[in-house]
Amino acid sequence: MSSFKDLQKNRMSTLQNLTKQVEKLSEKPSYGDDRIWKCERDKTGNGYAVIRFLPAPQAEDVPWVRIWTHGFKGQGGWYIENSLTTPTTNKPGGTEDPVSKANTALWNSGIESDKNIARERKRKLSYYSNILVLEDSMNAENEGKIFLFRYGKKIFEKIESVMNPEFKDETPMNPFDFWEGANFKLKIRQVDGYANYDKSEFAAASPLLGGDDAKLEELWKTQHSLQDIIAPDKFKSYQELEARFNTVIGSVDHNDGTSEFVGTIEESTNDPIASVDAPEPATDTLDYFKKLAEQ
Repeated sequence: MSSFKDLQKNRMSTLQNLTKQVEKLSEKPSYGDDRIWKCERDKTGNGYAVIRFLPAPQAEDVPWVRIWTHGFKGQGGWYIENSLTTPTTNKPGGTEDPVSKANTALWNSGIESDKNIARERKRKLSYYSNILVLEDSMNAENEGKIFLFRYGKKIFEKIESVMNPEFKDETPMNPFDFWEGANFKLKIRQVDGYANYDKSEFAAASPLLGGDDAKLEELWKTQHSLQDIIAPDKFKSYQELEARFNTVIGSVDHNDGTSEFVGTIEESTNDPIASVDAPEPATDTLDYFKKLAEQ
């Protein structure tokens, strides 16, 4: 306030501002990443949006990155961490991860209860790409903005299917292309408690923003880095992950000997577990952070 008269004159607006501040204090903190867009669903669990996958950002070669994560709850709380098995530029084959190592030992025990524990702790594969949101009926303020989009194998398979069509009468398409790509209609249904993406599809090929090169260049220059998602500083050391893992499970697992099994439990073909890319639950891995905050 610049003067005492202003203080007296603006009492009502001051009360309104203070009320808003109190409301903010009662709001739960958000542990999400503002760069990441998520299709909001209605009360029935259905969601719809139209997005456009964008090409690789500046100084990067591929329009997506893959990352493996673990998310599960134990006696000592939640374990939500990026897995060291994630392929990176410096380590294309990934490295050993304490959870995957423990899962392998559990699986090789031959005990069904151990296998069930391994299933519950299996890693999950996610992809990230830059997108332009074209239609978001639940959050119209997102339209026309660039975000990172996290998606699973089901959507990636749809991307693969248009890049490498199954039938000879179908023309291959690069869905990430500004000029010859296509809009993606994201259709989410709630099926047996899981988010189902089967009805999602690409529209016919068309230039983005009318093919206006000046606008497209401006768009391209404002995309988010994908390599930053799998940068070394996004992964904890093996020792740190192992310590957290032991805290979460409350004790060392049943089996700690060496194993003849080659690869991680998630890659086993002897007695296959549920796919790491099975339909995503209504509450996905990133929402674990909200659960953590509520503990």
